[in-house]
Amino acid sequence: MTLRRLGFLTIGLFDPADPAPGHESLLQVIELGEQLGFDSAWLRHRHLQHGVSSPVAILAAASQRTSRIELGTAVTPLGWENPLRLAEDLATVDILTGGRLNPGVSVGPPMNYDSVRDALYPDTGDVEDFSYERVLRLVRFLRGEQASTFEGTRGIEVFSSRVQPHSPGLADRVWYGGASLRSAVWAGREGLNFLTSSVLKPEPEDGLDFARIQQQQIRAYRAAHPLGSEARVSQGLVVIPTDSASAEQKAKYSAYVESRLPRTRELQGPGMLFSPDLIGTSDQLAQQLSEHAGYQEVDEVVFALPFSFEHEDYVQILTDMAQHLGPALGWSPAT
Repeated sequence: MTLRRLGFLTIGLFDPADPAPGHESLLQVIELGEQLGFDSAWLRHRHLQHGVSSPVAILAAASQRTSRIELGTAVTPLGWENPLRLAEDLATVDILTGGRLNPGVSVGPPMNYDSVRDALYPDTGDVEDFSYERVLRLVRFLRGEQASTFEGTRGIEVFSSRVQPHSPGLADRVWYGGASLRSAVWAGREGLNFLTSSVLKPEPEDGLDFARIQQQQIRAYRAAHPLGSEARVSQGLVVIPTDSASAEQKAKYSAYVESRLPRTRELQGPGMLFSPDLIGTSDQLAQQLSEHAGYQEVDEVVFALPFSFEHEDYVQILTDMAQHLGPALGWSPAT
């Protein structure tokens, strides 16, 4: 397929001793993305780490420094969230963006749950529901379904029975970030958009062919979705163009990719399979992607930026993506 929409994903690292410069760098990267014509910018959620812990707050700030680029989360783990409160935050930021927000979510217990359960859910930790139902609750609230049994006036205060503000269309822009075939099929049946990334959870019989497994999951998702082949899927691999990189940058990027390659040769942790990072000139990357079975199924991507690079590296990578790689894939920058 010809690439129709080009986005990027970042984690927004910062120095814990001086976090402000890292957050400012992140906002500048999003501004640069808009200037270069990217269709979307996405933030990854990182709790109790030195990366963005509150993407919604960052995107609220970014909404006031941009006017066109879509803004998303990839993904917000709902195990950390109350769907009702999150719905209020998402709707508020969507209003601030003028309808540009794309919330990406996932489910399951919070990472390192045993370590944070008493702080996060001191009274309900053993009975919290971390299933798909948590996503459906969020979507229902975003659609404007009832959140309270009371609506009316008490004293001088007026109360609504649904989340305020209500942002029409936001529920249709919810994405589910799935790694397994089960998640892909479930997201399709529920009519959600689907984010597939550089990590998958294969079935026992799938083997280690990442691209083929990703292709199968995308096809299963669309087969289950009411819109079929028109259902939206975004692929997110780590892709590093080197067209304008300095010799020092090329050496650093190559070392980074090489250091992460061993984890792609066997399943990691709870049966997870990682994709090799892609690096090279835009012409080389375009050729590699055209041969990638997963990429062949999509017409929109959110390429992930390496998480440990410097601001100047992100400027170079994003500029090459927009000016060289995107056009090599048939994409045209937004105006």
